Amino acid sequence: MPQKLSKVKILIVAGIIAILGAALLLWWRPGYEPAAGKTLTLYGNIDLREIQLAFDEPARIVGMEVQAGDPVRKGQIVARLDTRRYTAKLAQAQATLAVSQAVLKRLLAGARPQEITRLQALVAAAKARLVWRRSTYRRLNKLLRQYAVSAQSRDQAHSALQAARAQLRADLATLDLARAGPRHETIATARARVAVAKAGLDLAAQALHDTALKAPAQGVIRNRILEPGDMASPSQPVYSLALTNPLWVRAYVDEPDLGRIRPGLLATVRSDSFPGQGFRGWIGYISPSAEFTPKSVQTAQVRTELVYQVRIYVCNPQGRLRLGMPVSVTIALGSAPQARGPQPCRRSGQP
Repeated sequence: MPQKLSKVKILIVAGIIAILGAALLLWWRPGYEPAAGKTLTLYGNIDLREIQLAFDEPARIVGMEVQAGDPVRKGQIVARLDTRRYTAKLAQAQATLAVSQAVLKRLLAGARPQEITRLQALVAAAKARLVWRRSTYRRLNKLLRQYAVSAQSRDQAHSALQAARAQLRADLATLDLARAGPRHETIATARARVAVAKAGLDLAAQALHDTALKAPAQGVIRNRILEPGDMASPSQPVYSLALTNPLWVRAYVDEPDLGRIRPGLLATVRSDSFPGQGFRGWIGYISPSAEFTPKSVQTAQVRTELVYQVRIYVCNPQGRLRLGMPVSVTIALGSAPQARGPQPCRRSGQP
């Protein structure tokens, strides 16, 4: 009887050893991968992104339109500056442009017909004067040979003749210039002055437009820093704006699980503030580089190993998820990948 029991024990031990050996051989077989779960749970926080809103121009603040905690939409005016100085600069720039355009228009139009007629009359008068001075000089020169006049009178007539010739040449040159019009260089200079005036007008108009501070994106006012009467400047923020669209979770995945996820996988975001309620999400970004586990990551086990940042976009139609809120993310590893970037969220049928 004892021998039979010994044989049974030997057979049992041999069977166990065979099973363990087969399992070990199967585990070491190339290409074998252990069965993975259908979901992966990550832990993180609703990402907090802020914009410091400031004026581009220095001036006195005359109006603050929103309070801390107010939601704002993109393009909404949240503060205003005193516009009197900028309105005057705009009017000055408009007048400067008008003057520059008038000068250019006059140059392009050239001389008026009446001016050409006047110059032609001056040339005709200069020619007649030259004829008279020439005849006077010849007469006096003939009388000088007869000793009927003095040499001084003849010399004065000769000088007057020379002056008449010079005056005729000057009048002819003026007439030619009027007919030819302004030089190309003069017109180019006038065009450049018009361009400078237009740029000054655009700059003044932009400065006046910038006296109204607008929200660059949808969000919530976190802090109201200045008040009416304060002096604004580009280096002094007026509000701090927390961005709420798109909303995403910043979570971290360790390296062994990195190969199980990819952008576009569906996810469900849950918060302790709303037990039993999940918010639809999807993976939009996986960091290409590793980093040490942040202290803010609340996981079941504290780790100091390298992890990869993951961004999970989440739908929040009722505004329940708040910025900085700790959440858990359950990723459906077998789901069909969706678009990676932000997507419109459904108003109804939210998971």
